Amino acid sequence: QVQLVESGGGLVQAGGSLRLSCTASGSIFSINDMGWYRQAPGKQRELVAAISSGGLSNYADSVKGRFTISRDNAKNTVYLQMNSLKPEGTAVYYCHALRLYRNYWGQGTQVTVSS
Repeated sequence: QVQLVESGGGLVQAGGSLRLSCTASGSIFSINDMGWYRQAPGKQRELVAAISSGGLSNYADSVKGRFTISRDNAKNTVYLQMNSLKPEGTAVYYCHALRLYRNYWGQGTQVTVSS
């Protein structure tokens, strides 16, 4: 089992920045990809950014150039630096980890961007 704990959400004005963190614990050996998804009210959960254990990253088109995902394998932590936030970025952000073909999710952290 893998447990994921997120932190760093909150309320920010449009154009502002936030940094999300997610730390994994439990059976962390062989965690492959880690990443962030988000779900806005009435919408499906969508990928924001992901990063492999080797550091390869990919982003949703809507956040490219504004968000940066990074990973500290020694701390079992993945980060999401979010700059130039937009009101449409308001959502619950979920940390995700893939380990041995099984998906794990954090409890989610609310990000609210005011206009």
